[in-house]
Amino acid sequence: MKVRPLHDRLIVRRLESESRSKGGIIIPDTAKEKPAEGLVVAVGSGKVLEDGATRPMAVGVGNKVLFSKYAGTDVKINGEDHIILREDDCLAILDS
Repeated sequence: MKVRPLHDRLIVRRLESESRSKGGIIIPDTAKEKPAEGLVVAVGSGKVLEDGATRPMAVGVGNKVLFSKYAGTDVKINGEDHIILREDDCLAILDS
């Protein structure tokens, strides 16, 4: 199934969090927090402004982003967990 987000929304696949702490302690799945960074897999056309013009998205497909912890809606697409969120919920684009 192909999903295309509308307007200023984007679909992000969460990146896996570390299973070990910096000290080498293994963190069980029940104690892990949901990661707040992910990879953008689809973007909408942009935000529609009051005058009817469309502002293009600053975030593109393939960008690694940092987003708010409680932002967006969790969905399953083709058996994988994704999150749909607004461009405003992205805090930063992470450069490698």
